[in-house]
Amino acid sequence: MNDLFSDNIEKSAPLADRMRPRTLDEFIGQKHIVGEGKLLRRAILTDRLQSSIFFGPPGTGKTTLATIVANATGSAFVKLNAVTSGVKELRAIVEEAENRLKLFRQPTYLLLDECHRWNKTQSDSLLPALEKGTIRFIGSTTENPMISMTSAIVSRCRVFQFYPLSPADVEQAIQNAIDDEERGFGKQKILLDEDAMHTFSAIANGDCRNALNALELAVLTTAGDETGEIHITREIAAESSQRKVIKCDEQLYYDMLSAFCKSLRGGDSDAALAWFSRLLYAGVDPRIIARRLIAHASEDVGLANPQAMVQAVAAADALEHIGLPEARLSLTQAIIFICESPKSNSVVEALTKAAADAENSLDEPVPIHLRDTSFAGAAKLGHGKGYLYPHNYPGHWVRQEYMPPSLKGARYYEPSDQGQEAKIKENHERREKLRGGEGRDKGDRE
Repeated sequence: MNDLFSDNIEKSAPLADRMRPRTLDEFIGQKHIVGEGKLLRRAILTDRLQSSIFFGPPGTGKTTLATIVANATGSAFVKLNAVTSGVKELRAIVEEAENRLKLFRQPTYLLLDECHRWNKTQSDSLLPALEKGTIRFIGSTTENPMISMTSAIVSRCRVFQFYPLSPADVEQAIQNAIDDEERGFGKQKILLDEDAMHTFSAIANGDCRNALNALELAVLTTAGDETGEIHITREIAAESSQRKVIKCDEQLYYDMLSAFCKSLRGGDSDAALAWFSRLLYAGVDPRIIARRLIAHASEDVGLANPQAMVQAVAAADALEHIGLPEARLSLTQAIIFICESPKSNSVVEALTKAAADAENSLDEPVPIHLRDTSFAGAAKLGHGKGYLYPHNYPGHWVRQEYMPPSLKGARYYEPSDQGQEAKIKENHERREKLRGGEGRDKGDRE
């Protein structure tokens, strides 16, 4: 039971903290793991949740869901932060958990925030307790645990990925805060314009905490009218969020991204940069833009200018290392390079044809001359018999069949005459003549 002082602390807590959902029914988003009938929901409701790792962007409900577990379980619940705790604290918790389990048959959950910050020594000290079942571990992290955490811990946990909340989810959280009389602003008269609501949700970029913090600032700094009503406009919402206003609902986001991609393909640097800038101002994750640059470097430029891929990957790497705003320069350089490069879609065309044949062709043995010869006894099986080593021949090339038998004569790659690919085309055509020009397409194999 809370005393007077505890109540005062709770009332002065930030809105985002006060509005944390307390039950699964109040929880917003992540339907792929806590929706009706989903594994995680069933495990929580039956108090059968085993060691788990929750990972995803900030403000998506990781710590909140762990707190819901604490409220729903009959088990003991202990919370640590990996930044401020170490092996000594963990050993004390494990000892208490062992005693609790022996005396009362009561399991213990350990929530570790920022769990990726624990080093190998700290992580290894937890392993015995996990293996014995003394501790049910719940790790919370914004980093991919497959990369940032020791494999020994990850292998003993079920990993649940959290995704950014949708605009609708964020708007529901905002509305809940406005309506809630106990923890939110339900006892105040607040008029929130529809476009202000959209501004909060768009700028939040899937982070519920961000949106609620902005809402709280807007309410606390806006004077009421003569009736006491606080009117939150789009301009106030934008100012409270400290970002330029660009109205960006879900459909507009996809439309702008489509326009950006088509501008890259069409070679219009100015248009591509315009859409790129609008996307950034709207709060779009810049990694999405970096991924599209890498894709278009192959899809629309390809071998006409192979340096496009180098530029795109370098820009994505710069984004990860230095972040925004500095990485805008690297992304801009890659955008201009891709736009101004000669275009060729031969790579994506080749992939499409090859993938279709892989799905529809016969599943057949590899020809004997192409089989692996690296193991003892390969020669006795005939592996490699008849294989011609290209470097033993003029021009380091020799006519030889490499295709699966049922695909003999298939041709996937059709080089264009654009940029550097024109030279590849010359060499490609020369080899086609040496092959005898057999089978330009599947129709020639009939």
